[in-house]
Amino acid sequence: MSDLIAKAQIDRRLVEIITPVIEGMGFELVRVRFMSGKTATVQIMAERPEGGIEVDQCADISNAVSAALDVEDPLEDAYTLEVSSPGIDRPLTRLKDFETFEGYEAKLETQDLIDGRKRFKGMLAGIEGHEVLINVDEGTIGLQFDWLADAKLVLTDELIKEMLRQRKAAGTLNEENFDEIETEDPSQED
Repeated sequence: MSDLIAKAQIDRRLVEIITPVIEGMGFELVRVRFMSGKTATVQIMAERPEGGIEVDQCADISNAVSAALDVEDPLEDAYTLEVSSPGIDRPLTRLKDFETFEGYEAKLETQDLIDGRKRFKGMLAGIEGHEVLINVDEGTIGLQFDWLADAKLVLTDELIKEMLRQRKAAGTLNEENFDEIETEDPSQED
């Protein structure tokens, strides 16, 4: 089965260590990426089962995962650990994500050519078994989840409005924390 949560071998090893820690804290793992470079980085995306995550929860996960990685020590060199939410234009890494975000625009990329193309952009139409359904210009097509190499939501006004609505309904968006918008009164100009 396709693994969009962890693509590389080192990512899969990190998932083995990280998943029990994150799930034990009541969260779900969305994605893990190890990125080498001048400073290596382990990037973790997590969320609550019902969606969303707060900054202090990311810090809690970071502390717990850091302790587990120190014990298991899967990486030879120093690295930076980043824990974040999947964001609004999030990656879609689990079959259930395609059902959850049905009706939203997404970009999907397959590992191999499917009818002469690898990239598909359109409205998610849910799932059918292990098939992801997407409405494209040609109609609704089904792509086996195993065929996917990458998938993410497209940032649209509708998606932003829905995420804000959900946060407000969940009580995690407190509008009192926002600065008041000041506007100039054109009749008061010199």
